Amino acid sequence: MAGPTTAERGARQQESSGPSRARRLWPPRPRIRTIVILAVLVVVTGGAAGWLLYGSDWLRVETVSVSGTRVLTPAQVREAADVPVGEPLISVDTEAIESRLKKKLPRIDVIAADRSWPDGISLEVTERTPVLLVQNGEKYGEVDKDGVRFATISRAVKGVPLLELAVSRSGSSAASLRRFGEDRLVREAVRVAGRVPDAVTRDARRVTVRSFDDISLELSGGRTVAWGSAEKSAGKARALTALMKAAPDARHFDVSVPTAPAVSGS
Repeated sequence: MAGPTTAERGARQQESSGPSRARRLWPPRPRIRTIVILAVLVVVTGGAAGWLLYGSDWLRVETVSVSGTRVLTPAQVREAADVPVGEPLISVDTEAIESRLKKKLPRIDVIAADRSWPDGISLEVTERTPVLLVQNGEKYGEVDKDGVRFATISRAVKGVPLLELAVSRSGSSAASLRRFGEDRLVREAVRVAGRVPDAVTRDARRVTVRSFDDISLELSGGRTVAWGSAEKSAGKARALTALMKAAPDARHFDVSVPTAPAVSGS
């Protein structure tokens, strides 16, 4: 009797290998009970985490720490921050705290309110630094490097020059005032004060503004510095430093043209 043909042998091999190959290609399906157990675990874990963050007494605000203050006191910052002590730490609105502090305490330049787990809020304060004082009667307004008048004090701060607006109502000074306005002239004086070398700032007594292009400094000992406008202030600062080293006994320094500085008096 003749054996199976080649086609018959191929068909038998395909039938015998088909199921095993399918089993290798398709992994077994997970059991329904396993899926249910995993789902229950997820729900229970999520509920426990939610209770821990919002319902338990372990993660509630108990302390408010303050750092970085110089003139302000930590007590002032805490009072203005009005942190909701006793509330869940996760629900505290730190952005609202920062906004509240900047509104109530203009002396604050930068404030960072952060959660300090497990039960605290930390407030890191950066205060504004005055570069000029504006006298108003017997009081002084502090002005920072951005031209912001942020506080009124009763005594002048040592090492911070007084701003004097000596703008005439006639002539070129009046034209400068009409063109730029008083606020712009104050900002220009602030720009100059912010560029004066530190060693000179300690000796500066007054910054006088007569026009946009005529700003001068009065130093201790009756010395004066003609600065000009606030333009090219970095070069003017370098020129002034060099002049003071070369002619320490001079009474008048002119850096209004930084490429051709001059001194006079001795």
